[in-house]
Amino acid sequence: MSTSSERPFRHPEKRNRPDSPIQRKPAWIRVKAPVSRAFQETRDVIRDNRLVTVCEEAACPNIGECWAKKHATMMIMGDICTRACAFCNVATGKPAPLNSLEPFNVAAAVEKLGLEHVVITSVDRDDLADGGAAHFASVIEAIRTRAPQTTIEVLTPDFKDKTGAVEVVVRARPDVFNHNLETVPRLYSSIRPGARYFTSLELLSRVKALDPAMFTKSGIMVGLGETREEVSQVMDDMRAADVGFLTIGQYLQPTPKHAPIDRFVTLDEFESYARLARGKGFLMVSSTPLTRSSYHAGDDFARMRAAREERLLGQGGGVDR
Repeated sequence: MSTSSERPFRHPEKRNRPDSPIQRKPAWIRVKAPVSRAFQETRDVIRDNRLVTVCEEAACPNIGECWAKKHATMMIMGDICTRACAFCNVATGKPAPLNSLEPFNVAAAVEKLGLEHVVITSVDRDDLADGGAAHFASVIEAIRTRAPQTTIEVLTPDFKDKTGAVEVVVRARPDVFNHNLETVPRLYSSIRPGARYFTSLELLSRVKALDPAMFTKSGIMVGLGETREEVSQVMDDMRAADVGFLTIGQYLQPTPKHAPIDRFVTLDEFESYARLARGKGFLMVSSTPLTRSSYHAGDDFARMRAAREERLLGQGGGVDR
């Protein structure tokens, strides 16, 4: 299986974007090449089960660190997306039919790696009647059967607002329901043209309405031209939707065909965003240049659960989940 960096784009919107030279990264965002034995072992498990990971497909800068710790984010429903977001390195085109064995293969890999926490994400599958919601549920159920002690986090698409899709995933009871807003509303038309900001907000709000005890999570990239005021408003919108966990990371341009970086956000600014978010009431905040949705997800989930228990005890309420 080739990585996305080796595979050509398959969507005219991406192919026809003018080239934007990739800026040299500052020292604080550079990472070492993966060379450890544990990294190779994780890669072997992924290959043996014929799985796709967002770690490879999205050219994540943290792959060396995460795979060395035997952490991997599984990307289900294939490696071809039906959308062409300007920030994303996943190939776009016509996807293949769903693999009915994939839930079992994912569960086998989770068990083999001994994962305490797993993140399951997917490409957008607008070609499917439910956007792939039932497949998400099947993967969750397979993991519960094969590795019952593993906590499960899903990072879903918006399902194109398809009726009943969110309900199917929530009924499968993942421990964390994540859906990223990605950027501020003003930049959606250029950065995330296939999605709608308020549709994504409504999805997050719907999850909490269906299961108030479920942990919800969302994230944005910075360095795309957003202002601090716009980021602050997104935080307010997330809190209005009762999102508990916020991630903020530096956007990195995958290829010259993708959206250019407006600027590299400084370490002090990331810490300032973290203070701002904590002040707005988020249970958990991860705000660093290398933060990604699934980066340190297991450790962060444990801290988020502890933070909610502490908050509930402080309010005189019971502890749930």
